[in-house]
Amino acid sequence: MIRLDTRDAGFADAFAALVDARRETATDVARDVATILRAVRDEGEAAVAAFTQKLDRHDLAETGWQIEPAACAAAYDALEPELRAALDLAARRIRTYHEKQRPADSDWRDAAGVRLGARWTPVDAAGLYVPGGRAAYPSSLLMNAIPAKVAGVERLVMVTPTPDGRINHLVLAAAHLAGVDEVWRIGGAQAIGALAYGAGRIAPVDVVTGPGNAWVAEAKRQVYGVVGIDMVAGPSEIVVVADGRNDPQITAADLLSQAEHDTVTQSILFTDDAGFADAVAAAVETELGALATHAVARAAWDANGAIVVVDSLAAACPLVDRLAPEHLQLSVEDPDALFARIRHAGSVFLGRHTPEAIGDYVAGPNHVLPTGRRARFASGLSVLDFMKRTSFLGLDERALAELGPATVALAEAEGLPAHARSVALRLRFNR
Repeated sequence: MIRLDTRDAGFADAFAALVDARRETATDVARDVATILRAVRDEGEAAVAAFTQKLDRHDLAETGWQIEPAACAAAYDALEPELRAALDLAARRIRTYHEKQRPADSDWRDAAGVRLGARWTPVDAAGLYVPGGRAAYPSSLLMNAIPAKVAGVERLVMVTPTPDGRINHLVLAAAHLAGVDEVWRIGGAQAIGALAYGAGRIAPVDVVTGPGNAWVAEAKRQVYGVVGIDMVAGPSEIVVVADGRNDPQITAADLLSQAEHDTVTQSILFTDDAGFADAVAAAVETELGALATHAVARAAWDANGAIVVVDSLAAACPLVDRLAPEHLQLSVEDPDALFARIRHAGSVFLGRHTPEAIGDYVAGPNHVLPTGRRARFASGLSVLDFMKRTSFLGLDERALAELGPATVALAEAEGLPAHARSVALRLRFNR
């Protein structure tokens, strides 16, 4: 764990190193992924079956390519009542939040009489990748699938690996709740290829979203352009800005709530109280000892954890902006005052009673967020990721007479006479 203080002589260089630290998986997977994608594109479902046999150790001809909707419904019905109620609550709140994101069409006329506007329509089909190994999260399925359904996507296709043929029934239950239309027992880069190019019985989609390992992330990057993608996500991040009035144990738990995801997760505390910083560091050690995920969380904290002591909490804001974190928790009495100073963060959690973990499950806003400082230019997953905007315009004779001459002049200046002529002929005809 790194300990920094803005008053130290070497702070600027040390903090720059923290900002620029690369935590992505070092393994170069691009070539392997390109080979897999090329095979799926050229050989279709035969390649998908072969890679599934090799990597997930089961034969799709025996285990079955598709999981039927009835199996998903049965998984949902078999849930313990308390867990089913929790999933229902999460789905309901996620749907309500995302329904407010639906954009409105526009249609109007300007002073020249030109009809202008835009129409929003959903993509025809969306593909959702759901991990099926150690990291199998029904919450992520809801966060990806529900915005697609709210957008109006008619065909929602889920791919999920089933290593050794094993099925994650909680994921199937979430698929039923979210209204997924197709569930395919495939994973890895080959599943991304099947969604992008199509593979026999699997028809291609228009947009691919969902988390995955380095191979899945690289596959999404390589198929972008053939299909749309949500983002190329990296390791998770949390930044907590807290004063000394917080409970050190709670703040430690907040930092570790992300550290347990992966050994390359980044957890950073900013505080204006050096004594509180010491107490949190000690509390992290205590909390680590009680976690079932302590091995992963310990590795992440030791390699990527940081505590930064600042002169004032306001002084932390420009430092937070440089990090542009995925999650930002403002554990202070007046979070809005700090929030007003923050420009770059994927999602912000306001006040002492708003732990980031609430946002991961039941609050409503999407937990699929930009990582790796991408919050400087990107946003979290939303309904808009499953929609596209079509602009339209319409002119009558009067509007054409007003706009046409300028169009002809600009087209001729650019050396595009056919452009100019298509307008000029109309102007001449309308006289």
